[in-house]
Amino acid sequence: MNYIHFRSQLLKPFTFGEVTKRCTPISNSHIHWLCSSFHNDTSSHQTYQTRSMADFTPQYLLFTLILLDTFSVNHGCNQIARKSLLSLPFTTSSPPLNWSSIDCCLWDGISCDHKGRVTHIWLPSKGLRGSISSVLGNLSRLSHLNLSNNSFSGPLPTGFFSSWNQLRVLDLSNNHLAGDISSLFSSNGWPASIQIVDISNNDFNGMIQSLFLRRAWNLTELNVSHNSFTGHIPSSLCINSPSVRLLDFSFNNHSGQIPTGLGRCSKLEVFRAGFNYYLSGQLPHDIYNATELTEISLPFSNLSGPINSDIVNLTKLTILELYYNQFSGKLPLNIGKLSKLKRLLLHMNYLTGSLPQSLTNCTNLIELNLRCNLFCGYISNLNFSSLQQLTILDLGGNEFTGILPASLYSCKSLKAIRLAQNRLEGKIMPEVLQLKLLQYLSLGDNKLTNLTEAITVLSGCKSLKIVILPVNFQHEAMPSDDSIVGSFGFENLQVLGLGGCQLTGTLPSWLSKLKKLEVLDLSFNRIIGSIPGWLSTLPRLFYLDLSNNLISGEFPKELCDLPALVLKQTAPPVEQSYSKLPIFVSKNGTISKNCTFNQYTYLTSMPPAIYIGNNSLSGNVPIEIGHLLQLHVLDLSHNSFSGNIPCQISELTNLERLDLSANKFSGEIPASLTSLHFLSWFSVANNNLNGMIPLGTQLQSFDPSAYEGNRGLCGKPLPHECANIVSQNRDKEIQEEKHGLRNLGFKVSLVLGFITGFWGVCGPLLFNNYWSVAYFQFLDSLKYSIKHS
Repeated sequence: MNYIHFRSQLLKPFTFGEVTKRCTPISNSHIHWLCSSFHNDTSSHQTYQTRSMADFTPQYLLFTLILLDTFSVNHGCNQIARKSLLSLPFTTSSPPLNWSSIDCCLWDGISCDHKGRVTHIWLPSKGLRGSISSVLGNLSRLSHLNLSNNSFSGPLPTGFFSSWNQLRVLDLSNNHLAGDISSLFSSNGWPASIQIVDISNNDFNGMIQSLFLRRAWNLTELNVSHNSFTGHIPSSLCINSPSVRLLDFSFNNHSGQIPTGLGRCSKLEVFRAGFNYYLSGQLPHDIYNATELTEISLPFSNLSGPINSDIVNLTKLTILELYYNQFSGKLPLNIGKLSKLKRLLLHMNYLTGSLPQSLTNCTNLIELNLRCNLFCGYISNLNFSSLQQLTILDLGGNEFTGILPASLYSCKSLKAIRLAQNRLEGKIMPEVLQLKLLQYLSLGDNKLTNLTEAITVLSGCKSLKIVILPVNFQHEAMPSDDSIVGSFGFENLQVLGLGGCQLTGTLPSWLSKLKKLEVLDLSFNRIIGSIPGWLSTLPRLFYLDLSNNLISGEFPKELCDLPALVLKQTAPPVEQSYSKLPIFVSKNGTISKNCTFNQYTYLTSMPPAIYIGNNSLSGNVPIEIGHLLQLHVLDLSHNSFSGNIPCQISELTNLERLDLSANKFSGEIPASLTSLHFLSWFSVANNNLNGMIPLGTQLQSFDPSAYEGNRGLCGKPLPHECANIVSQNRDKEIQEEKHGLRNLGFKVSLVLGFITGFWGVCGPLLFNNYWSVAYFQFLDSLKYSIKHS
């Protein structure tokens, strides 16, 4: 909004005093202004409000003309500014900027002061690309520059800020800008007027020196995250900028300790420096003096030491993220004083002891993640019923004992629970049905019992999407009653993990009712029988692990028609299935509770896979295997498959892992397998294969162990070459030698013939004078005859 200031000499016909308040621009048929404190010569006070044109007296009309004249004069675009803006090297992939008006103050994203000098360039998310030009330095009155969320690239001009003594807001975030940060400033650093600096999500590097901040007395926000800055975090932040509210140094390469002095930032609310792996040492003690802090986020660093009990001084704290560090010791007993905490994320550390009872006083907790520490104690002693806001609870990977706490069932907001890899006992109670929002349940690697009741109860959880219960229910029978899952049971289930339970029986037909199932892990059990063809009726199943069982029979052709693994143009798109907590998968594909395995938050990030290794399968692998075009992993190892390796496997061009080892395959390795360019793991070891390993950079890149145990195989990378290849190479060498000798004889004969001919003709001419004279007379006569013929 533009404001116009009048002085009394402009209004002499009215006998008004000085007009000191602001007036708004003209709109349609009405002229609106808010001008108060008009004083006449006798100091009488009048207040003027919005009037229509019909109410104007000639006196008011004259006032309006003066208003319009002043507005047009004072709001014309400064020509220097206009030329500077027009010379900017901007291009856009979005609709072009509306910069067609003569007055640049009316252009998109441009604002001016009352003298037509540009003060604001506000062009976020406009699809702009190109470089940041030094021409911007001509706009000396610039106070706000926002070019965020565009595609600018390259370095910033040297001395970029030197002419902007009034700059208050700088936002260049989410671009592709690069260069050493130290080249951006003059010796004076940031201008004293600067308040907000956001250069996050770029490619800047170098060190952020304290020198740059020494005049930033008014700084309130500094965000340099997601760059490549190195060195220490500046130590004088709170001395130079005592009013700062947000500091974000995360996702860089900062090293050293977090500097002391943060306690002097009396207004600091947010401090982030996570994802700087080279940060080390303990939290500075004076950080607990910054009592306005609402967020401390320091994940994925190398910080260590205890969490000091003085942290309870930060009573306004709502987010505490210290995960993936090396913190140790016990949680403060009075941590419940942090009653405003909403997110407490301390997983992947070395914290010990039992959970303090006061933790349940944090009644605003939405997410509590203490996974993979060394916590212990009887978990049922903790009453979770007061945590009515709790949505995500992860206590997995600790040493808790006892039974599943019944108080959890009263936390009606729970959507995800992980208590895997503890020492819990008992069974899943029907009270879990009270958790109407529950989507994720992981209780693997405990000592739970009664799988049949667990399946019966959980199938009634309407919202449940992920059930991971491996390494429980030891040696129980797989529930086989088809009625155990009703027609609407597990209606939203996407992941079912029951690996490592040593379950007996066959694959139950009730699994065929789970039409939204995408991931099925029944590995490391004692399942018998054959692989049922009805698996192909599960329209979304893309990850199947039946490895390490007692399954027999052949590879069913129906399995080659799994809809989610067959590329069909008419297939509906798969929705992005988001997991409230990550799913852990081991290197061999088994869904696990382990903290260090691959983890997936989106199901669509998991590699489409079929694991049926370590069973008793036999027969030929059907040629229809080539239908599974989406497959990334195929593991048929340690079975009794026979016949040739189907060349149709080469049609699975997305394969990253192919394991055919320890079977009875015979014949040669299909040469077409060299077209599998994404293979990172390959093995045909311990079969009956023969012939030469097909030449191709992919197959030769694997270790010789991938081919061992096949006496008839030869060629690289095996140490012994194929005999027929050696013979062929020797025959070729002999032929080349013979061909070389023939060529040599021909060349020698040619040279000798030339020598003989030369001296046979030229020798007499050189040494016999009579023949020489006669020869040249003959040439002259021949030349004369040709010339006159």
